[in-house]
Amino acid sequence: LSTNEQTRKEKTDAVETLHAEIDQLEASIAKLTEDIAELTQAVAELDAAMATATKLRQDEKAKNEQNIADSQEAQTAVAQALTVLKEFYAKAGDATALLQQQPEAPEIFDKPYQGMQSENGGVIGMLEVIEPDF
Repeated sequence: LSTNEQTRKEKTDAVETLHAEIDQLEASIAKLTEDIAELTQAVAELDAAMATATKLRQDEKAKNEQNIADSQEAQTAVAQALTVLKEFYAKAGDATALLQQQPEAPEIFDKPYQGMQSENGGVIGMLEVIEPDF
């Protein structure tokens, strides 16, 4: 009888230990399941943020490429404008279209008027300052 009681006590202790271990493992499973759900949510949020950032970068890249193209066109236009203006002012001294035909020029005009080309600035000066900015 005492042997049966001893065996029964050992078996009961073993069952209680196994139940405690089962409860502990079930709690671990529940905790890990909760962690998996939280991490899955975090991954989904990160994916959404990455997609948003990628779209933003693509939009900015397209805008930047358009700005570069516009800048190159503007650089070409400024260079052409400079060429045209320099050619125009080079020929300005020889232009006689607007000169009045007078029998004798007044004394103050000893050479043909060529505009204010010697002035530092003006349209050509401004374009020459703008051109290196491209």
